[in-house]
Amino acid sequence: MMELSQKLAVLGRLEAYLSGKGTEEEQESLRLAKQRAFAHNGWFTPEFIDLALHNICKYYLAPGKLEAWVTQYPGFGRPASRKKVGIVAAGNIPLVGFHDWLTGFLSGHEIRIKLSSKDNMLLPHIFGKIAEWAPEAAQDTVVAEILKDCDAYIATGSNNSARYFNYYFAKYPHIIRRNRTSAAVLTGAESPEELGALADDVMLYFGLGCRNVTKVYVPEGYDFEPLLTALKKYDRLADHHKYKNNYDYNLALYLLNLSPYQTNGSLLLHENESLFSPLSVLHYGFYRNREELEAQLRENQDLQCLVAKDAIPFGQAQYPSLTDYADGVDTAAFLASL
Repeated sequence: MMELSQKLAVLGRLEAYLSGKGTEEEQESLRLAKQRAFAHNGWFTPEFIDLALHNICKYYLAPGKLEAWVTQYPGFGRPASRKKVGIVAAGNIPLVGFHDWLTGFLSGHEIRIKLSSKDNMLLPHIFGKIAEWAPEAAQDTVVAEILKDCDAYIATGSNNSARYFNYYFAKYPHIIRRNRTSAAVLTGAESPEELGALADDVMLYFGLGCRNVTKVYVPEGYDFEPLLTALKKYDRLADHHKYKNNYDYNLALYLLNLSPYQTNGSLLLHENESLFSPLSVLHYGFYRNREELEAQLRENQDLQCLVAKDAIPFGQAQYPSLTDYADGVDTAAFLASL
């Protein structure tokens, strides 16, 4: 089994590789991997694959970050009893399962990971590179189609799949994640720069991530024009055929049902009570007391991120740190406790 110091060293090499600092041969290898991922899943555009890689390098693998993080968990990387940990990875945005794998890899346990069919190109490429640089790492991560005989499980999926996970993994230590989304609270006094940053929270990765804002809360009498203008920052997404199909479909529904909506030509705004909005749609609702609203939202089990002046800053929802654990459950502490 690799020592923690060896794993940190190989992850340092991974940071250089994913940042494009490798040899010409390595840069070409990464380019081909990204190309295959986009060909396999049209939602994984080169722009958003590069963004995911950039965020992993900057917020997870940057020198010093991993070392500072693992020191928060005494004994991390040196478990008294090495366990087999099964990970069911999501696939809604590129490399969304990387944090779970990274935590498992550094924990010292053996990781068995079932990849989403939507995101089964980039992670295996990363695993292959690590095994190439450190052959002994190959025994620490196994990609499996079926997760059997594991001692603990971390599973991410829909509300429906979460019910099955809870049933099958009930007798094992587990973390089960279900559908979540994010919301923003506006005051009406936001600057154009702040609204432009909010557009990132809404539109990055086409809005497919749990950290994407799918509903905004605004005061009564709010003027939507500045927000619609700011969201035009991502007009280019309407050129993507999959996204445009969703936009046209939802626009047709609102027209047929005589349902009021607003649009800037690439995104639909629709008043709706639900936090979850369809792709290409941003829900909105009105509030009277901002403090009461934010308190209620913080208690909402469906909410992943709250973007507001006194919460996550505008434009930062898609840039989680190592300690921004999905669903607020400390994955590293869970693995350290096994």
